[in-house]
Amino acid sequence: MTPLEALLIRRIRATGPIRLADYMAECLLHPQHGYYTTRPPFGAEGDFTTAPEISQMFGELLGLALAQAWLDRGAPAPFTLAELGPGRGTLMADILRATARVPGFHAAAQVVLVEASPALRDRQRATLGTHPVAWADTAGALPEAPLFLIANEFFDALPIRQFTRDAAGWRETMVTAPDRLAFARAAPAPIAALDHRLADTSPGEVVEICPAAAPIMAEIASRIAHHGGVALIVDYGGWRSRGDTFQALRHHAFADPLAAPGEADLTAHVDFEALAQAAAPCAGACVTQGALLAALGIAARSTALAARLTGPALESHLAATRRLTDPSEMGTLFKALALHAPGTPPPPGFA
Repeated sequence: MTPLEALLIRRIRATGPIRLADYMAECLLHPQHGYYTTRPPFGAEGDFTTAPEISQMFGELLGLALAQAWLDRGAPAPFTLAELGPGRGTLMADILRATARVPGFHAAAQVVLVEASPALRDRQRATLGTHPVAWADTAGALPEAPLFLIANEFFDALPIRQFTRDAAGWRETMVTAPDRLAFARAAPAPIAALDHRLADTSPGEVVEICPAAAPIMAEIASRIAHHGGVALIVDYGGWRSRGDTFQALRHHAFADPLAAPGEADLTAHVDFEALAQAAAPCAGACVTQGALLAALGIAARSTALAARLTGPALESHLAATRRLTDPSEMGTLFKALALHAPGTPPPPGFA
């Protein structure tokens, strides 16, 4: 039994079952025992690998897309170059390297990383070296300025509430502790936030919502609407949530999400329809990651990099390209949503 599991069991037995969102928040963010506060989750030594860790091409292409969008908007200066949930700082490092020769881009950019973890801030500082960087705890603390933002695998880690359709309403997934931690369903009740899903679901079907996502998207959209800019949101999920997607990853394999609280990554698929609705009227197109990277020129970039490689290094590079783009890997499951102000052109790859 992990220390956090013992704490959760005592809490549940004292005050009653807790929502899945509360369980996720404790497991990921508990100040002493939370997953993100106690270990390096990324890369080979962690529990999962994100696209920037797979290949430099991901950050390079998205960085150049942001730079072109900045040029298309008249190269505003100064502007905020921001990332939500920057992990080890790999994605921002690749963006900065790829855009170093875009005239005026670095001089005008004020880099802001939205990261609350002191340990991860230290890791990001080491990755980015001497480049000037500021940190913000939340998206609401971003400067009121033109905003060019990226978020990769950020929204999937936000706590969700999960509901099962019932003839008499919705039954929320709860975490109980009769002996060890276990799932249960609350009594049926009407849920106003899900009234619009009564028409496209049947009894027994599962729908998930992420209450924390909408305010974050609204903050980003507000800055873009008032000051200009674009945002690229990349994550795994689909258009309109359906089904039980709550999962745990530990040592690069799926695990029981209740088995080791605080020692596994907990995520759920992102509902891109809900993100777009929260960002209206700035929400633009939503495309697959594979289609976006293809439109941005990953084939040519991959060929150029491959020309310098041989043997195992070449095989690894080609495998990384397939992993990012192939429909059987990340190419279709991962989506990208563009935000831009009404009346302005979409960023490259979203036309």
